Amino acid sequence: DPYSSLNPRIPVGKAIVEPMKVHGLYKNDSERKAKTIEILERVGLGVAYFNRYPHEFSGGQRQRIGIARTIALQPKLIVCDESVSALDISVQAQVLNLLNELKENFGFTYIFISHDLAVVKYMSDQVLVMNKGKMEEIADADQLYANPKSDYTKKLIDAIPKG
Repeated sequence: DPYSSLNPRIPVGKAIVEPMKVHGLYKNDSERKAKTIEILERVGLGVAYFNRYPHEFSGGQRQRIGIARTIALQPKLIVCDESVSALDISVQAQVLNLLNELKENFGFTYIFISHDLAVVKYMSDQVLVMNKGKMEEIADADQLYANPKSDYTKKLIDAIPKG
């Protein structure tokens, strides 16, 4: 949630440095600040944003800050639960492109949870479809979208807007 995930009283640079410090990453605050600036630049923001507060950012920018805070911990796995659903379509595309670029550059894996199957198709190598908490179908993304096995998955795919 890009709106409530950041403390409004803490500048975004400090919000990114904080988890690095808690987890003992890097030797000192100077190194952590340098890494934070590097990460801000990687997510399309930069040093000018380090001392700004969350209310000064748009939803898409806040989402980028959340991503920066996450990758600051050098994770192997990131869970994205409806991570772009609150964003308008053009900002969604920018954030999804950024997530794919970061995945390639940093070598982590996403578990991407969404009701938007067009987004899921864009983001996923493999898809698990669930229905009422039970696994409905699992397959490589291209295979699942081209040839869904279950009626439920077929209905979901048929509901994707064409365009």
